[in-house]
Amino acid sequence: MERICRLLNNALTPYQARLSEADAAANRSLTLFDNQGRTVLQRSVTAAQLQDQRLLVDLVDGLHRDLQIAEGRLQPCVIAALQHQRQAQGTFA
Repeated sequence: MERICRLLNNALTPYQARLSEADAAANRSLTLFDNQGRTVLQRSVTAAQLQDQRLLVDLVDGLHRDLQIAEGRLQPCVIAALQHQRQAQGTFA
């Protein structure tokens, strides 16, 4: 898990990631901290998300999006509009 934590820290700079110990279902709590040590995001992640490269990439992409929302750089309604646009393009493409 130390390697995964290092990868997450690199991918999410300037935030620091911390993974809790696994619970009975092998899930872990992933917490992101800012430079002042304040909790910015906290998510429950599965063992599969940390072991499968595609799922890990999806997790990091989702965290980037959530960080942009938390920072006020992206509004949730913009995400919904972009997803709707992608779906419409896929339907007509």
